[in-house]
Formats: sequence, structure tokens, C-alpha cells
Amino acid sequence: MGYQQALEKAWHDLSAATDKKNMSVQFLSDSYDINIPGRQILSASCNVPAKDHLAVILLHYLAQKLALKSLPEPSGEWIDFNQLEGGEVYYPTFRKRTIEHILRKFGQKSGDFTLSLARFPTKPASFGDVGVVVYPFEEVGILITLWNGDGELGPDANILYDKNISKIFCTEDIVVLTEIIIHQL
Repeated sequence: MGYQQALEKAWHDLSAATDKKNMSVQFLSDSYDINIPGRQILSASCNVPAKDHLAVILLHYLAQKLALKSLPEPSGEWIDFNQLEGGEVYYPTFRKRTIEHILRKFGQKSGDFTLSLARFPTKPASFGDVGVVVYPFEEVGILITLWNGDGELGPDANILYDKNISKIFCTEDIVVLTEIIIHQL
């Protein structure tokens, strides 16, 4: 399904879930104002429309939050991408588009990695040489770990998700959400 079809369906699902005309949602370091009848999502900080891939994620998040009445509490159990539905099949592409991007950009520069996360809502985690839980949405945590490597082993990275993320997003949305975060670093 292309973004246009996904966007149309997401707008329809949100409209069906609420009678509200306007909503707002915090995503990473920005807030987005959503005009449902006008089908417009604007960044509150710069008044620029959200790109289609981000708009789909924001709309899916809000529709699911409304459908569930409240999102599931974090389980505290971290899972690998392979444990998501269909994750094993898509993992090589996921790794190339996310984990390898982290390694190319930060590799042995874990300090730069930490600095790049400073503008996002985060919490340190005791994983790897640097472990950080990024909160793209208040209730959704994504754990990114980075190992510097040494003379024998090169640097490595991993991305883990709270087990409850699959109750909020489908695997395809999780991929897009992760890519958005990684490419803003």
C-alpha cells in the first residue's frame, strides 16, 4: 500500500474514532496540530506540514490510542525486531536501514551519539557502551544500544522495543517509526 492509500485509510480511521475536529500530539521534540476535517497536520514549532510517512504514524498512533481508550503500560520486557510479527523475514532490510545507519554515523563516536539524542525525550539504559531509551511518543519507548568495539571487534548497535509496542503499531509502522528516529540523529 502506497503512502497515499495508507494516509487516506489513516485519516478515515481517526475520523471514525473521534468527533473532535482538532487534536495535537507530541512526537520526539515537536508537537503536531491535527486538523481532522481539513486533513492537515502541522508542526507546532515551524508550521510546516508533516511528511506523509510521519503523518501516517501520527494518525495510526492517535487512532489506536482512541480505540484502546488508553495505551498499554510498558511491560519492561525488551524484544528484538525479529520477535515482531514478520520481523525475521524483514530483518536484513531493517538492519540495513536502521542499525547500519547508526554504525556508519556514530561507529566509535558514542559521545556524538549521546549528544545527537539530547534534543529528544530519553532515559539512559544500562545496555551496551551507551544505551538510551528514546520516547517518540510518551508511552512508547525504543531502546537503542551502541558498542564502541575494540581492537578485535568492530562497533555494533541494536534496537529493542518494549514488548507492548505491537499492541500499538503494526510491524511496518514500527519500521517507519524507527527510521524516522534514526534519520533525525
